[in-house]
Amino acid sequence: MSSSSSSELELEIFQYIDGHQSDFIKDLKEWVAVQSDSVQPDLRKEVIRMMVLAADRLAALGATVNSVNLGSHQLPNGQDLPLPPVILGELGKDPQNPTVCFYGHVDVQPAKKEDGWKTDPYTLTEINGNLYGRGATDNKGPVLAWINAVETFRALKLVVNFKFVIEGMEEAGSLGLEKLLEEENQCFFSDVDYIVISDNVWLSNKKPALTYGSRGNACFLVEVECGGKDLHSGTFGGIIHEPLTDLIALLDSLVDPTGHIQIPGIYDSVAALTEEERKLYESIEFDLEEHKKNSGVKKFLYGTKEEILLHLWRYPSLSIHGIEGAFHEPGIKTVIPSKVIGKFSIRQVPHMDLSVVKRQVRHLEGVFSRRNSPNKLKVSMPLGAKPWLADVNDPLYKAARRAIKKVFGEDPDFIRDGSTVPVARMFQTITQKSVIMFPIGAADDGEHSQNEKISRHNYIEGTKVFAAFFLEISKLHRHLHETSNMEIKN
Repeated sequence: MSSSSSSELELEIFQYIDGHQSDFIKDLKEWVAVQSDSVQPDLRKEVIRMMVLAADRLAALGATVNSVNLGSHQLPNGQDLPLPPVILGELGKDPQNPTVCFYGHVDVQPAKKEDGWKTDPYTLTEINGNLYGRGATDNKGPVLAWINAVETFRALKLVVNFKFVIEGMEEAGSLGLEKLLEEENQCFFSDVDYIVISDNVWLSNKKPALTYGSRGNACFLVEVECGGKDLHSGTFGGIIHEPLTDLIALLDSLVDPTGHIQIPGIYDSVAALTEEERKLYESIEFDLEEHKKNSGVKKFLYGTKEEILLHLWRYPSLSIHGIEGAFHEPGIKTVIPSKVIGKFSIRQVPHMDLSVVKRQVRHLEGVFSRRNSPNKLKVSMPLGAKPWLADVNDPLYKAARRAIKKVFGEDPDFIRDGSTVPVARMFQTITQKSVIMFPIGAADDGEHSQNEKISRHNYIEGTKVFAAFFLEISKLHRHLHETSNMEIKN
């Protein structure tokens, strides 16, 4: 495609999107109205209804849609509950065009007006340019923005082949998704070139961002047991090794007051910070004081933007979350608990191996042994999710960067996520394709919180940036193939 024809198409696309704003917002209003809360069993039928709506929307574009039945899962009370299907959609099969697969989810977190919402969470309400409603930014708005962008190309000219993976159980752990991806890897994903996920937000309220990494998470339980029953502290206090005293000593050995993890070897696999990466942090828009204000704390462990972001994104952290079995109700209960369980997690970064981290945490056994306690110790890791890291020099990121510059008029921040994004790692590991996290929501959108919103500006301009991305990835893809063919000939 020539530069002039590309510019003409781009102008047509942006005009189409501006002219259909009201239709796009009407669609979002319809989707937000569905209480597709995947966490609450009694709303599962609403999640399934939402999946039908999404499938119908793709079918209306002319896409081939396959709603894959995942069966059911068992609740803790023994009840079997049907899982919502996963949508596998496809539009366009031109072998000359790149194939881009988009992942999104249409289930939401629980929401009630009495939780502190200013508006009905399931009625999309526009106030001062913001569109309030549960799922507006996480993740119905971005899913629709992508579909809106595809619609624009469907109405004008396809330059990219599209595939869609849309699920309804992300907020409940994406049950059944990983198995489905593995089953479909040789078929559905065989001709996919790039995978795009838009299920996170920018670091700031105004400056766009592209996410290229996230930390993993290893969750641990430390159980200390004395006997079969709780004991009276007046009768036994001072003559036994108390489990809670042992546990507090164990937890205290994990991390020092500066936040440094004291488990031997834990930092051995952390990659050294390169000068190229350090420069990425210098230009990132991040209001340290605003972040402090939002957290409600007076002081962080570090005083500069760069140090804060480095310790949020590319260095591991250890957090202690709670103690099960200890008395925690109001008032005083002079009891010695017979068994207590400490809970902590380690956010691990790329190159850290989960099995190695699990082995390193056995450091607690040495700490416990030095206490000469007769109590029983058990350390376990019930949950572990790996970190994810992409290459910012990948064509996928170059295309997204160009699209953002074209629509928003500035280069994006390249950011990582301090939390865990299992789906990005899942897609990358199973398909071995290039994966990008391409958010369009702002930092103050309140995902999972009261008064969740997406601004009209981000929703509509986000649709444009996805459309511009299609053009850019098409141009880059063709250039790469032409270069590759020339090298083969030479």
